[in-house]
Amino acid sequence: MKCTIRLLDDSEISCHIQRETKGQFLIDHICNYYSLLEKDYFGIRFVDPEKQRHWLEPNKSIFKQMKSHPPYTMCFRVKFYPHEPLKIKEELTRYLLYLQIKRDIFHGRLLCSFSDAAYLGACIVQAELGDYDPDEHPENYISEFEIFPKQSQKLERKIVEIHKNELRGQSPPVAEFNLLLKAHTLETYGVDPHPCKDSTGTTTFLGFTAAGFVVFQGNKRIHLIKWPDVCKLKFEGKTFYVIGTQKEKKAMLAFHTSTPAACKHLWKCGVENQAFYKYAKSSQIKTVSSSKIFFKGSRFRYSGKVAKEVVEASSKIQREPPEVHRTNITQSRSSHSLNKQLIINMEPLQPLRPSPSEQEEELPLVDVSSFKIWILGSFKKAGHCVPERSPLPAALSQESLP
Repeated sequence: MKCTIRLLDDSEISCHIQRETKGQFLIDHICNYYSLLEKDYFGIRFVDPEKQRHWLEPNKSIFKQMKSHPPYTMCFRVKFYPHEPLKIKEELTRYLLYLQIKRDIFHGRLLCSFSDAAYLGACIVQAELGDYDPDEHPENYISEFEIFPKQSQKLERKIVEIHKNELRGQSPPVAEFNLLLKAHTLETYGVDPHPCKDSTGTTTFLGFTAAGFVVFQGNKRIHLIKWPDVCKLKFEGKTFYVIGTQKEKKAMLAFHTSTPAACKHLWKCGVENQAFYKYAKSSQIKTVSSSKIFFKGSRFRYSGKVAKEVVEASSKIQREPPEVHRTNITQSRSSHSLNKQLIINMEPLQPLRPSPSEQEEELPLVDVSSFKIWILGSFKKAGHCVPERSPLPAALSQESLP
């Protein structure tokens, strides 16, 4: 059976697998292709015939996970975003994370202010073009780069200004690293938004970061439940539950998704992110059940390393760094996909309808019916369970996130 994996620079590699081949084989195949050692941040994603996204499980047969007939097409992506880019040991790993952040920016995932957007754009231009040269770069040279879902002339002028005056002399690795340092400070860094509905029928997006479980409405983060305060994640049918605690009191939030498959995917993502970022050792991770009754419902266990182990392993790498083969993908984007994207500074957070060539990148449209909140203990409002309730600053109030 032929399997094609689309890489972060949009190139593809293929291999043949057997019915019993497990997901780890493909992960190792790609990491060997890159000579990538810091591989635990990455995963392989695929979309089933119902447009539901999945992460390939390393310990299960690929054939049994796929719901379509071969040949298979999958995507190599960042699965766990490094909390501290400074602790990434190798330039190759930083470059692959840079490519992922570029994709996040292009697809409108990374919410940022105008000034941050200009700086990120200038870092990308510096990394791919080098220093500004008036003989090589005409007046409108930035307009040839499709960096954001839609670029205003004002934004392009600001990018040019920063590129000309602030980034001169930076090599591609330095410019890429500066982009990572800025991106990782933004609220939606690493957020893979899962759509649901709130009590008023407004679309709400759930996500998981190194800090914890986050909830966005429109362009604002309205909840952050830090991982130490997340007691349990579970689901039943289309309903996803988060049980949190604060000051020895508990509250349970419940979100209704579009399909049972979407709910299960949300739950599994939550379980994996909690395990990766919360625990000090992988030996502390236990099998969890989707139901209150352990022998009922779905059971799942994250089987990889945790963040602290990954950082520790990175610090021990002593080989000669592998050569990094950079590919300019900014200008290779197909322009037809632009009209499918959100317009920066114009619309609140929404799911996107995927174009045929980008289905694995976007969220499926949702049709969900209800959002319910159950209260445990003496809490009067579900919001009381969160340690932080932080709307974005006013300067960001018109930004967008897919």
